[in-house]
Amino acid sequence: MLRRIIRPARRLPIWLILSVAAPFVFEVILHIWRYNVPRPASELDTPFFTSCQEPDVGAKRENAILVMLARNHELEKANKTITSIERQFNKWFNYPILFMNDDEWDPKFIEVLNKTSRGLATFEVIPKEQWTFPEGVDVDAAKQNIKEQGEKGIPHAGEEGYHHMCRFYSGKFYQLDALKKYKWYWRLEPDVDFNCAITYDPFVQMARHKKVYGFTIALWEVGKSCPGLFRSVSDWKEMMGIPTNNLWKAMVSASWVPFPFRRFMSWLPSRDAYGDEWSLCHYWSNFEIADMDFFRTRAYQDLFEYLDKKGGFYFERWGDAAVHSLAVAMLVDPRKVHHFEDFGYRHDHLYQCPANAPGGQLPESPLLGSGTWSPEMDNGIGCRCECDGRVARNYGGYCLNKLKQPTTVKRPWLTWFL
Repeated sequence: MLRRIIRPARRLPIWLILSVAAPFVFEVILHIWRYNVPRPASELDTPFFTSCQEPDVGAKRENAILVMLARNHELEKANKTITSIERQFNKWFNYPILFMNDDEWDPKFIEVLNKTSRGLATFEVIPKEQWTFPEGVDVDAAKQNIKEQGEKGIPHAGEEGYHHMCRFYSGKFYQLDALKKYKWYWRLEPDVDFNCAITYDPFVQMARHKKVYGFTIALWEVGKSCPGLFRSVSDWKEMMGIPTNNLWKAMVSASWVPFPFRRFMSWLPSRDAYGDEWSLCHYWSNFEIADMDFFRTRAYQDLFEYLDKKGGFYFERWGDAAVHSLAVAMLVDPRKVHHFEDFGYRHDHLYQCPANAPGGQLPESPLLGSGTWSPEMDNGIGCRCECDGRVARNYGGYCLNKLKQPTTVKRPWLTWFL
């Protein structure tokens, strides 16, 4: 009996099967094509310089500040970062440094970091109202949820202070009284190495080239930390009628499921209402050089307030890196995003290391002084980099290449292994 039932299906003509499938296949191809990021005619985001420069110590500075969130117990790691950036950059450019803490500062921390920074530092205690649960959140429920996130093994999700930090850097940071008079910031973290000399002023170059946001590393977010973030951001985007630009397209992995079935994919994590998926690619925000005026705009602050009311900073672990990245992709012209690929940078176990520029190390420069650095290499762009330029990075290049699509003609095929 079963053979009699299924036998007719075997006799369906191939033309009928193709006729039924063709509209769905065509619709999927058209849908994927809509998310295609066109290759620009030329490079739209090149390094500001591709060799050492003689530091212009007398040039006008931008209205900028270096910032670091640190705790008293991170004295050694914070001092390591400041020692590094002083040696590689700030000894020539003398920008102020702001240290932030959610607790009172230990006098020993202030003494050591004041000495390392040559008196350029100030030490701010973050107001309690900017480092707490937002109004309207059930605090007991949030704390229980944070505990459960930690038990699930989501990185840092079991730490209440980490959730406060993500919320603070996502929005409250830009409202800090100590920062209101500044336009630009360079975010630092404890335990960072700058492995190349930075002999030009990145703030001046960002302003001169009309850039808004600068980064070094792009990689995947931990998907289980923020399953509802992309849906919330994309819902806000649609609600506000914000047009889709090429950087937003680069953030998204368009669904291969045909309409109308694609809509069912919206029930899955990190999907928009139409079933398309966030790639989870984002800029690693422990290094940022950015224009705070962008983050102070009504649009960005409205987005932050909308997300804040959703509760995802606590009932999930929405990170500031993901929030910044999606906001930049949605609201900023891709040409205003800059990759500092000439910076040698390491934090935690990840690093970026450019090769040294051939003939561009200025060994006779009195300001740069003498020293040792890694060998020069063809097509190198670094200045006196001390890391091994033969290994440009120690993480997969998929996200970096994906997010640079709007501004580069380079489209590597095997980006996973780069």
